[in-house]
Amino acid sequence: MSAPAFRALARKAAQLYPAREHFARHFAFGKLTGDPVFRRILELGLIAPGARVLDLGCGQGVLEALLVAAQGAGAGTLEGIDFSARDVERARAACGVAAKFSVGDIRTAAFGAADTVVILDVLHYIDFAAQEDVLRRVRASHGRRGLLLLRVGDMSRSLRFRITAAVDRAAMALRGHRIERFCARPVREWQELLETLGYQVDPQPMSAGTPFANVLLVARYHSR
Repeated sequence: MSAPAFRALARKAAQLYPAREHFARHFAFGKLTGDPVFRRILELGLIAPGARVLDLGCGQGVLEALLVAAQGAGAGTLEGIDFSARDVERARAACGVAAKFSVGDIRTAAFGAADTVVILDVLHYIDFAAQEDVLRRVRASHGRRGLLLLRVGDMSRSLRFRITAAVDRAAMALRGHRIERFCARPVREWQELLETLGYQVDPQPMSAGTPFANVLLVARYHSR
């Protein structure tokens, strides 16, 4: 997909938010066009039309708005969970009946059956044991096969990772949340953890055009 075509699609997705929600529209367009992961997900065809999609830590539903804009009536069963009631309200306003959003903590919320589970920049907010429990429950949600799209910061002493952590802290502070500790891991450890759960993992660098240390782990599960 060309850059102009994706920008047009991002604008269409942003316009799903009510006109009175100036911040939500501006944020959605900026996030979609400034963060390479969304365009890459579409280009790789990682979320097929008709798929049952579960987005953990969905925020204001930017991914779901993009899928509705891109796939229209062909979009599958879209569900998002986020701890912020305000963001969930914005997500519902944008997607209407095309998606289901609920306020909840991914550590305790029930996960329904899902073909594809998306977790973008979320797991480092919870402790290591909780991360592993969430991933086990994600794996169980697939049944015989499924796909997990997990984006993480590749923890290291690099400048890129330090910038990633600093920007994340600042963004959360603007939303009124103080982060005491990041439970980050090197990509190698994330990959090993997913492999112990039976996933085949394809790491995709996801920092193009940004100063961040982000990697998208495309993890496929097939039962034997």
